[in-house]
Amino acid sequence: MTTPNKTPPGADPKQLERTGTVREIGSQAVWSLSSCKPGFGVDQLRDDNLETYWQSDGSQPHLVNIQFRRKTTVKTLCIYADYKSDESYTPSKISVRVGNNFHNLQEIRQLELVEPSGWIHVPLTDNHKKPTRTFMIQIAVLANHQNGRDTHMRQIKIYTPVEESSIAESQLFFL
Repeated sequence: MTTPNKTPPGADPKQLERTGTVREIGSQAVWSLSSCKPGFGVDQLRDDNLETYWQSDGSQPHLVNIQFRRKTTVKTLCIYADYKSDESYTPSKISVRVGNNFHNLQEIRQLELVEPSGWIHVPLTDNHKKPTRTFMIQIAVLANHQNGRDTHMRQIKIYTPVEESSIAESQLFFL
């Protein structure tokens, strides 16, 4: 019997931003949660501090809903998880869904995480590596390690590709 390999951590998403090919757009969205313990909500999920976290408070699935005011191009979702700190609160199965609203969400990725420690990069692209255009992203925690009930997520970042033309224009500005 083989044990599944641990989920390898991805690079710090700030390194992605430094390449100039993507930018973080989470601040452009309205965030909501299926539940949270007081003091462990959206603010902690988005505060750029890996020591803080969202903690759910209810039955599964635990949901993070990210809604944009206009149809938005999204390329990558980054989630920070830390099994060593969170143990049974650490997600082990996550579904990522996109759509126009709550009523037409379609699952585009399902992840099985094994004792994750670090950033998990989730491509939000089609089979041709083309970014997704959507009004809404929903992250559903379907299961936790050790059959834990509530979940912890430490950070979530959403990235859009930087268009070639805007890079060229910004370089012209400095000439």
